[in-house]
Amino acid sequence: MISTSDKIKLALAILLLLAGVAVFHYLADQAAALRVAAVLVAALAAFGVASLTELGRQFMGFAKEATAEAKKVVWPSRKETMQTTGVVVLLVLLMAVFLWLVDAGLAWAVKNLMGWGS
Repeated sequence: MISTSDKIKLALAILLLLAGVAVFHYLADQAAALRVAAVLVAALAAFGVASLTELGRQFMGFAKEATAEAKKVVWPSRKETMQTTGVVVLLVLLMAVFLWLVDAGLAWAVKNLMGWGS
């Protein structure tokens, strides 16, 4: 269950986000960079406030674990990537030719069955 203080913090975070959007629209005649900076500052402030809640701490823990798992990924070498890409392209071409032959054969069979064939 979410505590009252966490609810207040989350409400404040939402209000900060809404304030950022309001400032973005209020500064409609200003440079786009200034408007985007205002939204980013509001979003960072909202994230900071939200990270102080129990849900925020759980999310930060999850994000750290996800980053650690992503670092464990072993990416293929350039040679392996090129070989795999070649196999995929070859199979796509083979399937395209196969489906073209099936389509042409079925079209020929339908024409002959309908009496339109030569």
